[in-house]
Amino acid sequence: MTNDDSATSHDVIVVGAGMSGVVAARLLADAGLRVVVLEARDRIGGRMHSDRSAGFPVDLGASWIHGIEDSRLAELVQALEIPTLEFTVGSFQAGGRPIADFDGEGRRMTADASARWVADVDAADRAVAQEIEAASPGDTYLDVTERALDRLERLPDAMDPERIDEIREFFRHRVEEQCGAWIGDLDAHGVDEDAIDGDEVIFPRGYDELPARIAAGLEVRLAHVVRRVGRDPRGVRVETDRGTFSAAQAIVTVPLGVLKAGTIAFEPPLPEAVAGPLARLGMGVFNKVFLQFPARFWEDGVYAVRALGEPGEHWHSWYDVSAISGRPTLLTFAAGPFGRRIQGLSDEEIARDATAALRALYGDGIPAPSAHRITRWGEDPYAQGSYSYLATGSSHHDHDALAGPVDGVLHFAGEATWGAEPATVGGAYASGARAAERVLGRPADLTAFAAGIRAVAS
Repeated sequence: MTNDDSATSHDVIVVGAGMSGVVAARLLADAGLRVVVLEARDRIGGRMHSDRSAGFPVDLGASWIHGIEDSRLAELVQALEIPTLEFTVGSFQAGGRPIADFDGEGRRMTADASARWVADVDAADRAVAQEIEAASPGDTYLDVTERALDRLERLPDAMDPERIDEIREFFRHRVEEQCGAWIGDLDAHGVDEDAIDGDEVIFPRGYDELPARIAAGLEVRLAHVVRRVGRDPRGVRVETDRGTFSAAQAIVTVPLGVLKAGTIAFEPPLPEAVAGPLARLGMGVFNKVFLQFPARFWEDGVYAVRALGEPGEHWHSWYDVSAISGRPTLLTFAAGPFGRRIQGLSDEEIARDATAALRALYGDGIPAPSAHRITRWGEDPYAQGSYSYLATGSSHHDHDALAGPVDGVLHFAGEATWGAEPATVGGAYASGARAAERVLGRPADLTAFAAGIRAVAS
C-alpha cells in the first residue's frame, strides 16, 4: 500500500474505527458498498479500549451496558455469544445493590442509616424532577438542585443541614460521573435520559472484543490521521497524513471533543444546522483509577464502597472489580474539574492520594496498592475527553441535529449524535446504524447484521 491513496475511490469513507464507525462500515460493506475506515490510532475500538498487558483485560474506556432490558446493544452481545457479568450499581444510584456507605465522619453506616440515606436521596430526586419540569431556558442542573434542596429545608419535617449537604455533594458527584462535567455547566435537563432499565453488565474478556468482532474483514487503515474533509455535490475528499481518499459519501465518527478542537478542517465550513449543536454541546472528562491490592480489606458481598460528606469530597466511590482479574481490585473515578486537575499529576501521586482516601475509611493499616492503572482521556489527542454532555443552553435535539446529513454527502455518528442515549456504547451503536441507513436509503436489518458477524468469525 502506498501512502498516497488519491487514486483510490470508494463508495463510502468512514472516519474513526470506534463502535459507531465499525457498525456503520459493516452494515454498508454487507450491503455491497466499497467502504474504507480511516483510524488515527494503531488499534480498533476508539474509547472502547481493553488493556490486556497485565494478563487480564482492564477496560480503560467503556465498561458497562447500562441497562440490558430492551437494549439493542445487549441483544447484539447475546447474539454474538460474548460473555458478560452482571454488575448493577452506580454511585449516581443511592441504593440498588449492596453498597458499603461511610458517613461524614468516615464511619461505616448501619443498615438503618443507609436506608435513611437512600430515602433522603429519593425525596430529593422527586423534588428535583419537579424543578426540572418548571425550569427556564438557561437553568443549570445546579440551579434546579439548589431550588429543590431549599424546598426540602423549608418543610415542617425538614432534614438537618448535614443531611442536606450530603445530598448536595451526591448531586455534584452524580453529574461528574454521568457527564464528566461540573454541575454548574450542565443544563437542567442534562440527566433526563439517564434511567436504567434492567441489570447492568460488564465484560470479563474485555469490552473491545465487540468492535473487533464487528470490524473483522473490513478495510481498516490504522494510523491514518484525518486532517481535512472536503465536500462538493460530487462527493467527498478526505485528506490524511498518509494520503487522500475520495468517495461518494463520508461518515465522520470521531469524538465530539475532536470536532470541537477543530483538528479536522471541513471545507466548506459546516452549516449552522450542524455547527450550532457542535458548539453548544459539551465534552466531559471521566478518568478511571484502578488500584490492585495484595489482599482484600473491604467487606465481602458489596458492589461498591461510598464515602459521604467530607471524606468523599474527591474520591467518593470505589467499585469492586476483582471478578475480572481474580485479584483484589477497586476502581474509582476522577471526573469533571477534578478529573481534569489530576491529569497533571503522576500516576504514583494519583494512586497515593486515592489510597489515602481509602485509609480515612478503613484505617492506616490497609496495604499500598501492588499495581495501578490510570487513564487520561482529556489529554488523548484522538478523544479530547470522555463523552458528551448537555451543556447549559444546549438541548437533547442538538445531539441528533449534529448527525446531519450535510449536503447529502456528509454524515456524523457517535455517542454525541444520539439524543436518546448519549454518552454510551448503546448510543454509538444506534448512531452508526442510523448513519448507514441514511447512506443506503433504507432500514438496516440488525438481525442479519449479527448473523453476518458470526459468519465472518466462522
